[in-house]
Amino acid sequence: MNKQNSFGNYKKIRDSYNLEIPEFYNFGFDVIEKRALEDDKTAFIYVSRDGSKIENHKFSDLNNDSNRFANVLCQLGIKKGDFAFVMIPRIPAWYQVMIGCIKTGVIAMPGTNLLTSKDIEYRINKSRAKLAIVTSESAEKIDDIVSNCPSIECLIVIGGDRKGWINYDKVCAESSTQLLREDVSKTRADDTMLAYFTSGTTAFPKMVPRDYGYAMAHSITGDYWMDLKKDDIHWTLSDTGWAKAAWGMLFPPWLIGATIVLYDGDLRFDAEKHLQLIKKLSVTTFCAPPTVYRVFAQTDLSNYDLSSIRHSISAGEPLNPEVMRVWKDMTGTDVYDGYGQTETINIVANIPGVEVRPGSMGRPVPGVEVDIIDDKGNVVLDGEVGHIGVKITSPYPPGLFRGYYDDEVANAECFHDGYYFSGDTATRDKEGYIWFVGRSDDIISSASYRISPFEVESALQEHPAVAESAVIGKSDKIRGSIVKAFVILAEGYKASTELEKDIQDFVKAHTAPYKYPRSIEFRESLPKTVSGKIRRVELREQEETKK
Repeated sequence: MNKQNSFGNYKKIRDSYNLEIPEFYNFGFDVIEKRALEDDKTAFIYVSRDGSKIENHKFSDLNNDSNRFANVLCQLGIKKGDFAFVMIPRIPAWYQVMIGCIKTGVIAMPGTNLLTSKDIEYRINKSRAKLAIVTSESAEKIDDIVSNCPSIECLIVIGGDRKGWINYDKVCAESSTQLLREDVSKTRADDTMLAYFTSGTTAFPKMVPRDYGYAMAHSITGDYWMDLKKDDIHWTLSDTGWAKAAWGMLFPPWLIGATIVLYDGDLRFDAEKHLQLIKKLSVTTFCAPPTVYRVFAQTDLSNYDLSSIRHSISAGEPLNPEVMRVWKDMTGTDVYDGYGQTETINIVANIPGVEVRPGSMGRPVPGVEVDIIDDKGNVVLDGEVGHIGVKITSPYPPGLFRGYYDDEVANAECFHDGYYFSGDTATRDKEGYIWFVGRSDDIISSASYRISPFEVESALQEHPAVAESAVIGKSDKIRGSIVKAFVILAEGYKASTELEKDIQDFVKAHTAPYKYPRSIEFRESLPKTVSGKIRRVELREQEETKK
């Protein structure tokens, strides 16, 4: 069956789709080991930070290296159900550690390398982790707080010797590459495999357990949004500590047999290096956050060969139509937006073969029932703003988590009336396309109008002087709230009263006039979560302190 053509009949696919997750499942054995034995191709291409080193790692290499680390865990007495804090950048050791943990049933907690010592302490103590494994660059952060973490039994450092730490490279080199499945505890599909922490924009981060079935459920992500094929070279731009890494750098590509790009890029994004690597590595499927596409849109893309790309995707926040147009002009590909959370797999997507409506996240993927609902779980009318909800079905929705770790209050808030309430709001049109509005607390109510920050940001983004923007509601005695925009200017523009008025007039002409920003503040940067999402809550808090 031709997958591309089959996607055209959206309703038929949804009605007939069924994903059967077995009672016992382990991604490390059922996918990585199996591919090493049956189809030993390149699993990932590692590119060093300066680009001077490019290494092809086959599935057999990954299988053997992850077995080494799995055996180290067994020797240290770290076993199934124990938590391990993992903070490793985009280097091969991250894969070795993650797959080694999966094979043994040890619950890895990936953390972004931007975490502070205080962040790490909270995560370790919340989970009562027994192991922490980091690179030498981050070891000092652990040393600063380990005395406050009584559960920690072992510390492993990658990249050299350190007093009180186990040398990763040394112990792995001395460990066996042989690991039989029967040598470790058998993992059920509903056993906890990973744990992520949400961004925590309004409170301490919530801990999100992900079970072994979650890995298999990502076949939906790979098939119906990423459109992956076995011969693809896939590149997702993500920090290893984000759940997005599980989406694009771990499960879907290897479920399908594609090759993954692992580029140890610097924290400061270099557009030129990334665009050059697309050509050098012959990247065929590409996923980046909206911020990256916006940077690319301000670059002269005619200087780069992007002809290898056949499918482009984005997630995190909706992408502006103008940026999508620029990218398509240079690559010939639409940017297929998609939606999901740390708590889910991809649940809404623009699917290849189905019409893309710029600005829409698409429609619910097969296997998952997604509705736009009110506070009581009632489906709202087309065009009305409501919560994005996942219907609790039988069998349970694939890839949906079952609750936050040790947080009954948060669970009661998001699971009720037959749905998982995502905390995000959207509208649905008559054809079932879903249009993101914002976080539930981001909606601006001004003079009885409900205004989506994204709609205003989309209009702002089309102005040539605007590189990036964020919009919030600012308290106003008469209107309740007015729209305030925080704007980062594009290169070559300077803040002025004249430019502010020009931007305001531009927005009035490109969206409903009542949505224009009555106040604009020019900035050098915007506050963001570790996963790159704009923290509008922080901007609102800053405004409140000005009163």
